Amino acid sequence: MHRYRQPGVLLTDHHFTVPLDHDDPRGESIELFAREVTAAGKDPAGLPWLLYLEGGPGFGARRFTGRGAWLGRATQEYRVLLLDQRGTGRSTPANRQTLPLRGTPAQQADYLARFRADSIVRDCEAIRPGLTGGAPWTVLGQSFGGFCTTHYLSTAPEGIHTALVTGGLPSLDATADEVYRAAYPRIIRKNLAHYERYPMDVERARRIAAHLAERRPVLPGGFRLTPEAFQSLGLMLGAADGSHQLHYLLEGAFVRTPSGHELSDAFLEGVQAALSYAGHPLYALLHEAIYAQDPGRATDWAAERVRAEFPRFDAEKTLAGDEPLLFTGETVHPWLFETDPALAPLRETAHLLAARTGWGPLYDRARLAANRVPVAAAVYHDDMYVDTAHSLDTARSIRGLRTWVTDEFEHDGVRAGGPRVLDRLLALVRDEV
Repeated sequence: MHRYRQPGVLLTDHHFTVPLDHDDPRGESIELFAREVTAAGKDPAGLPWLLYLEGGPGFGARRFTGRGAWLGRATQEYRVLLLDQRGTGRSTPANRQTLPLRGTPAQQADYLARFRADSIVRDCEAIRPGLTGGAPWTVLGQSFGGFCTTHYLSTAPEGIHTALVTGGLPSLDATADEVYRAAYPRIIRKNLAHYERYPMDVERARRIAAHLAERRPVLPGGFRLTPEAFQSLGLMLGAADGSHQLHYLLEGAFVRTPSGHELSDAFLEGVQAALSYAGHPLYALLHEAIYAQDPGRATDWAAERVRAEFPRFDAEKTLAGDEPLLFTGETVHPWLFETDPALAPLRETAHLLAARTGWGPLYDRARLAANRVPVAAAVYHDDMYVDTAHSLDTARSIRGLRTWVTDEFEHDGVRAGGPRVLDRLLALVRDEV
């Protein structure tokens, strides 16, 4: 166990061993990593625990420096545990380098099927008694972390003292197809808002896409930049400053060279950083599986299939006309496993996961309707990543849940306005507002 300091906080690194399959506790085990954060000068033993579940899937817990974002507010009264969910961060990693240790693509897919919210919550319950002495803890779930929190309330509410959700109330029963059918209209609205703010980007985006359709360059890290891959930069549009960052990226796209105008090294480097899945491959591998609950239904590349229902996203047709090029959002497509070198070795595994059936249910409506855990959720108006209507329907299905619906923040509100968001949710669960 390592302890060290950053400005204003004391950090303690924790390592845990948990079963890969909690139904087979004597079988194979994996390692989990979590970082405890307490305010300098406070006695950790006198503080209750707050568990933070990061968004994703596939992202390790955010690496803070000192008391950034919401963490400073949380450490005023909690000892905070930043958990690297299984397969992420410093927990036993799952990526193109490690997954071949599992064997064939079919064996890799079987392994990854144990990396959804159900297994993550059972990990949390496995480590909680040793940390808290058996006491329930407060859980803060951001985005996919909120999905995990909702599953937690469905299966082990005795482990939760208070639940706080930011941008992460999932539909309790929508299929992956229904999730994306609701998502594409929101993505269109975010595109139109971006072009309203930056009308000069209409021509820039079309020019870049036309160049890519002709050249299809390979980025410095080996990523093959197709028009469709370029469109996936729209993922940025769901964050507080994402539209601005996309604009700054586009404005520096071209540079004049002896052979004519070419895409600049700076632009290509920025695109590589934005699009590469090297640091979070599980996001691509398991993203649609987080919506899978019908044991007889495969997700079958739902985002790709549903996209065909929205022809405005067809880059080739757009370039043949005069409409603005539309960027996509939080969608994963099979071609990613051909264009991204961090994903290409996992292509067959990804196809097997997309074809997989037998997924179990993640949420228990009856248990949620009888909930007695204090719960508050921030629901962001027209959140690009999580459908607002789905979230509000779920909020009505969880007994006692209080919502804060706001258009002040985008999906990353807990980071962009962390202290205020956390203050509001804590006030809600404590009946102070």
